[in-house]
Amino acid sequence: MIIAGMSDASQASQRPAQVRLNDWGVIRALGADAASFLHGQLTQDFALLDREHARLAGFCTAKGRLLATMVGWRGAEDEILLALPAETLAATLKRLSMFVMRAKCKLSDASAEFAVYGLLGAATAEAWILGRDGDAVQIALPGAGRALRVQPAAAPAPAGEALTPDDWAWAEAQAGVAWVRGATVEAFVPQMINFEVLGGVSFKKGCYPGQEIVARSQYRGTLKRRLQVFETEGVATIGQEIFHSADPEQPAGIVAGAGSRDGHSVVAVEIKLATLEGGSLHLGSAVGATLQPRALPYEIPPQD
Repeated sequence: MIIAGMSDASQASQRPAQVRLNDWGVIRALGADAASFLHGQLTQDFALLDREHARLAGFCTAKGRLLATMVGWRGAEDEILLALPAETLAATLKRLSMFVMRAKCKLSDASAEFAVYGLLGAATAEAWILGRDGDAVQIALPGAGRALRVQPAAAPAPAGEALTPDDWAWAEAQAGVAWVRGATVEAFVPQMINFEVLGGVSFKKGCYPGQEIVARSQYRGTLKRRLQVFETEGVATIGQEIFHSADPEQPAGIVAGAGSRDGHSVVAVEIKLATLEGGSLHLGSAVGATLQPRALPYEIPPQD
């Protein structure tokens, strides 16, 4: 599935550009059981992971709430690498380590060894296709011309004009992609941020923490919240609450991803679907800046 980007994101992606994502890190899982161990802990299938693909994956509580979201791929022999926002890395590493037990798998923070870059203007490819360039990997992301590049820390920056972190956050939000950050730990089950639509959940694999809740949400048609894209005036922040005009006291959603430029923001908001049927949505309070809906750049399959 090629997930197309939105029009202005596509225009920006016509010229190669890059930004180092200093707020990302890397976990290494090393050992004969690395793939099988992660397969039993994360929402995606790592047992069948090949060297030409990466996996979008989540790490959940027993109640199906996301503790972290990440991208994983095969490195050296018996090695899986996981790139994720740095603010969730330490807690994720600590919690995963609790479950290793007798598995032949050593987990470590490998962030100092790698530099993570966000790329715009990359060759459009099916999301999660992985290309290798020496010791670097480049992973196609949802959204036209977007990619994640992970390379040795000492290697020169990839070609392209420099982006700012805000430029990258803007492109992420436009693409309808949100990563769990410190402010949103345990805020969502995967479907609330369209995680399964983007390829982050395998419903064919065996058990993992929270699997029963995630599967029930998928197959019982009980999804009442989804990720939607909006634009608004002002600077939005991840974790900020969204309010509906008909119920000004109770939040209707939460900002899961946001990019701000020149006093204007594009936000990926986890929102009650019922609130999209009428009235208005506001940032931060019932009298905050109004959210203007934008079309998602991918389709959400209808519930059975």
